[in-house]
Amino acid sequence: MASKKIRALIVAAVLQAAAAPVLAQGASGDYLAARQARLTNDYRTAVHYYVRALGADPKNAQMLEGAALSQLSLGELDRAVPVAQRMANNGYRSQIASMILIADDVVQGRWQQVIDRVEAKDGIGPLVDGLLVAWARVGLGDMGAALQAFDDVAEQRGLRGFALYHRALALGMVGDYEAAEAIYNGDQNGPLQMTRRGAMARIEVMSQLDQHAEALRLIEELFGHDLDPALADMRTRLEQGEVLPFTHVRQASDGVAEVFYSVAAALRGEASYDYTLLYSRTAEALRQDHSDALLLSAELLEDLNRPELAVEAYRRVPRENPSFHAAELGRADALRAAGKYDAAIEVLAQLAQSHGTLPVVYATLGDFQRGQKHFDEAVRAYDKALELYGADDGARWFAHYARGICHERLGDWAEAEADFRTALALNPNQPQVLNYLGYSLVEKGDKLDEALALIEEAAAARPDSGYIVDSLGWVLYRLGRYEEAVGHMERAAELMPVDSVVNDHLGDVYWAVGRQMEAEFQWHRALSFEPEEDEAKRIRRKLKVGLDAVLAEEGSEPLTVAGGKQ
Repeated sequence: MASKKIRALIVAAVLQAAAAPVLAQGASGDYLAARQARLTNDYRTAVHYYVRALGADPKNAQMLEGAALSQLSLGELDRAVPVAQRMANNGYRSQIASMILIADDVVQGRWQQVIDRVEAKDGIGPLVDGLLVAWARVGLGDMGAALQAFDDVAEQRGLRGFALYHRALALGMVGDYEAAEAIYNGDQNGPLQMTRRGAMARIEVMSQLDQHAEALRLIEELFGHDLDPALADMRTRLEQGEVLPFTHVRQASDGVAEVFYSVAAALRGEASYDYTLLYSRTAEALRQDHSDALLLSAELLEDLNRPELAVEAYRRVPRENPSFHAAELGRADALRAAGKYDAAIEVLAQLAQSHGTLPVVYATLGDFQRGQKHFDEAVRAYDKALELYGADDGARWFAHYARGICHERLGDWAEAEADFRTALALNPNQPQVLNYLGYSLVEKGDKLDEALALIEEAAAARPDSGYIVDSLGWVLYRLGRYEEAVGHMERAAELMPVDSVVNDHLGDVYWAVGRQMEAEFQWHRALSFEPEEDEAKRIRRKLKVGLDAVLAEEGSEPLTVAGGKQ
C-alpha cells in the first residue's frame, strides 16, 4: 500500500501533530504515582491514581490528558470520552482528546460534527484529518464530495498511494467495483503496493467482478502455496466459484477504523509503542471485529512488557475468526512472558485440537515444551509439525534443528546428528546449526577437525555471538591448542560476561596455559552466576584440587598441548 518513502511521510505527518507538550499545573502524591505508572505502561494503576488526583484538582490539564490517554491505552474509549469532553469544555487543546472525541462522534454517527471539528482545527493531524473528512462525507451519503476529499489528500506530497487505497475501499463499499479495481491495477497512477490487508480487499473486488482466475493468480503471486487460514479460505471459495462479499469496509465507520489501523501499522517501528497503541486501540473501538487491529494492539502490549493486557487483547479474537490461530499463538506467547508456562502450553494443546492441520501450531508447541525441558513431548510435537510441512516450506530446517536439540538432550545422538545434518542440508551455512553440531561433536570428542571447521564457519558468519565464539575457543582447547583458545575465550567472556559456562570455560583455558590464579578467579565468577548444580559441583571440585586432578578423577585424558607435550 505504501512505499518506505510514503511510510516515512505518514509517520512524520502524524508525529508532528503529536509534538505539542502539555504543561503541568502541579503535582501531588497521587499525580506522581499515576505518572510513574503510566511511564511503566501500567495503565490500570495509572487510571486509578489519576482519578484520585483529579478529585482534588479536577481541571488540571495534564492529569486529565494522562487519565484519557491511559483509558484509551486500555481500549476503554467509552470511559475516556467524559474525560476528553471535560478537557474540551475547559478549552484545553489536546491531540489525544480530539482523537477520543472524534472516535466517539464516529461511533455515534455524528458525521457533520467530525467535519466541523476538523474545520475548526480541532482534529488529529493533516493526514488523518483529510481522510476523516472523506469518510465523514461517505457517512453523510455524499459520495461526490467524499471522492473529492480523497483526491485532496492524494495531492499531499508522498501520500497519493495511501489516499488512493482508501478511495478504493470507499468505492468497494458502495459497489463500484470497476472503479475500485481500476485503482488497484493502476490504470491511471500505476498499481498500488499491496499490504496483506489491501491485497485481500482487492481479491474480494476481483471476485465481485467475476475475475476468479485472476484473483487466484494474485494469491499465488503474493503469498505462495502455504497460506494462513484466512487466505486459504479465500482460495478455496474462489476455486469453488463462490463470489466473495466485500467485507473490508461495510460502512463509513469501518473506513475510519481502517484509517487509524493504517496509521498504526505505518507508525510501528517508527514511533514509540505506547503512542502507536493509541491508534490501534482507536481502530478496535471503531470496529469490534477488526482482528488485525486487535492483533497489533496485543503485539504492542507485549512490546510494552504488559503481557497480561496482551492476553486480554488476544482473547478478544473470536474462535470463528480466520485469525483465531494467530491470536492463540500470541496469547500463548504472552502467557509464557507472564510466567504462566502451563497455561501457555494448554492454550497450544487446545489449538492443536481445533487447528490440527497447521504445522506452526505443533512447531510452537514443541518450542514451548523444549523451553520447559519436556524434551519427549517436544519431539512428538516437532514430529507432527514435520509431517504437516510442505516439502518446500522454509520453516522445516528449524523444526529439524530444534528436534535435534531435544534428541541430543535425551541422549539420542544418532537421531540428533541426523536432524542437525538435515537442517544444514535445508539451510546451508546456518550459524546456529553449524555451532550446535560443532559444539556437540566437541563435547563427544568426535570428529574434532570437522567440528572446528563447522564452528569456524559459524564464527565467520556471527563474529559477535558469544555462544559461537565460546564454541570456537572450546574446540581449540579440546584440540590442545590452548594458546590459540585464550583470545577467543576472552572475547566470549566480553560478549557474555555473566554466563556461567563461558566463565567456567575461560577458567579451564587459563589453567591449561599455566595461569592458575586467573583460572581460579574465573571459576569463582562462574559460581556467582548460579550454574546448574552438576556444573557448580564440578567447579567447586576444580577450585579444591585443580583441573588436572578433576580430569584424572573423571578418567579423562590429561591436558595435552597440540604436538604431544603435557
